[in-house]
Amino acid sequence: MPPVDEPAATVTPYPDGPLLVRGDFQLFTVDGERIETGRSTVALCRCGLSAIKPFCDGTHRATRFKASSGRD
Repeated sequence: MPPVDEPAATVTPYPDGPLLVRGDFQLFTVDGERIETGRSTVALCRCGLSAIKPFCDGTHRATRFKASSGRD
C-alpha cells in the first residue's frame, strides 16, 4: 500500500468552541484579501461574538455557545 501523504493543514472543531487550524494554510477575507496570521496554528471563531474575528477570543465560554452536534 502506498504511503499516505500528510495534509498540508488540518481543521479540528472543538466542542462548543473554535475551529483549530493547524499546518500550512492561508486565510482570506470574503473579498479575497489575505489575513496574516503569523503562526501555524490559529483558533477561528464559531460563535460569531469574538472581538477579534475571524479569530477566537474565548467569548464562546462567557456566552455558553453551543455548536451544532451534526456535520451539517
